[in-house]
Amino acid sequence: MATQTPVSPVADRTTALRPSGRMLEVLHEWVTTVDHKKIGLMYIAYALVFMLIAGVQALLMRIQLAVPNNHFVSPQEFNRLFTMHGTTMVFFVGMPILFGFGNYLVPLMIGARDMAFPRLNAFSFWIAGFGGLLLYFSYFAGSGLYAAGTAPDVGWFAYAPLTARAFSPGHSTDYWTLGVLLSGIGTIGTALNIVTTTICMRCPGMKMSRMPLLVWLYFVTCCMVFVAVSPLTAAQIMLMIDRYLGGHFFDTQAGGSAVLWMHFFWIFGHPEVYILVLPAFGFANEIIPVFSRKAIFGYPAMVGATVGIGFISLSVWAHHMFSVGLGPGANAFFTFATMVISVPTGIKIFNWLATLWGGNIHFTTSMMFAVGFLFQFLIAGLTGIMLSVAPFDWQLTGSYFVVAHFHYVLVGAILFMIFSAFYYWFPKMSGRVLVEKLGKWHFWLFLIGFHLTFDFMHIPGMLGMPRRIYTYEADRGWAMWNMIISSGAVLQAIAILIFVYNMVWSYFKGPVAGPDPWDAWTLEWTTTSPPPAYNFAVLPTVESRRPLWDLKHPEDPDSNYE
Repeated sequence: MATQTPVSPVADRTTALRPSGRMLEVLHEWVTTVDHKKIGLMYIAYALVFMLIAGVQALLMRIQLAVPNNHFVSPQEFNRLFTMHGTTMVFFVGMPILFGFGNYLVPLMIGARDMAFPRLNAFSFWIAGFGGLLLYFSYFAGSGLYAAGTAPDVGWFAYAPLTARAFSPGHSTDYWTLGVLLSGIGTIGTALNIVTTTICMRCPGMKMSRMPLLVWLYFVTCCMVFVAVSPLTAAQIMLMIDRYLGGHFFDTQAGGSAVLWMHFFWIFGHPEVYILVLPAFGFANEIIPVFSRKAIFGYPAMVGATVGIGFISLSVWAHHMFSVGLGPGANAFFTFATMVISVPTGIKIFNWLATLWGGNIHFTTSMMFAVGFLFQFLIAGLTGIMLSVAPFDWQLTGSYFVVAHFHYVLVGAILFMIFSAFYYWFPKMSGRVLVEKLGKWHFWLFLIGFHLTFDFMHIPGMLGMPRRIYTYEADRGWAMWNMIISSGAVLQAIAILIFVYNMVWSYFKGPVAGPDPWDAWTLEWTTTSPPPAYNFAVLPTVESRRPLWDLKHPEDPDSNYE
């Protein structure tokens, strides 16, 4: 396998600023680029900006709920906040940041020079990016261009009849619909590109059985996107027809069905959880072995479990709908399907634990976030199995118990592994290493804040606190728990600010990374940090699943295996 000679250390980025003409040239270069690495970085930067915005929205909601009978924000503004927060985190943070890492890493990890369709890659980013900007333009034009704007207030799930013209006049719901629709188009384009690149662009010797597990998980994720995002796109078109062309798909008073929207939305909504979590699993599959100094335990089982999750996840959506009266047959089927999906998921957890067992574990910040992910994802899975039981779900489906459960997945699992991935791959992307001391502060503050918020959020849910309420009376017994929850949210916000500071400071002043700061074994670490535009001067040839490790450690008796 050919490797590249490292270039000189990263230049000091604090030197003189470029002249304005040069700045315009650089801006033009980024706007018109079709380089998968730059597009991946733009996805990630775009998502980070929206994560900060959605985090502020979450803090405002937690301030409102911290004490009873609070009037920090109005009921109408509270509805807008949780609508924008949920929509932003799912469509404009989770999806872009994970596809940003996929854009950057997949070609490098399979020994390719770029994506299969570079122009489609750029189009997918810009169309998805425009969707997020369009959603937030509703703040200025949601009531029309000649009136004060207002954000949508229909919830990120937009249940009928809340989206009907009678309940949602003006154009705020239209901005939500078009923003999500454009995001879906960009997501499908990126998924098509990753699938084609994975099938057709692998370097010599890289059979499917030798692909890094991260690539496998992105491949399955993108196949799921084709099935899951399309129904949501169709539902958005149907909603626009209802609002402007006299359609009645979701208008119950004219023979339509509000439950039909729920089916369309959750056919997307629940597989979406796995679309977001599978790349996080992929990060764990690369990071845990490197910092355990062991090969991943059970590679074939991991691949099989990933494919199993992909198939089963497409048949569990209606456990979100037990309370609408599906009937005993449908309830039994979706209860069974929801429980079955815990089997391949459990295989993954046991394989990660087996990888850790007996390993020479290096507790870098990246590894600490990965270990936190293992524990928290287990808890999220257990509460998910509880909610799969229809009678239990009937009691808690509209409560804060469910909010705690899905935040355990989205924050405790996905966001923790996103942070782990930042600390692991930031040196490859920037040429600098993030400061470990700041990283430890980030980890411990975020871990404590997370558990203060979402562990204790289960309790008011069990005590009957409904979701989406603006305030509550002091005699309900929820006040102490909500104060603890809001305190944890403040700690998480402080941790995020430390993370942002660490990235900015390290980008300019952090230690120079070199090509392979972690002594890893996948192909992205064979090239310089950051990689050149062409990735590899000579396409590498691989002979096992750990090509770089084999090259560095030919004496390792476990290095040559299939």
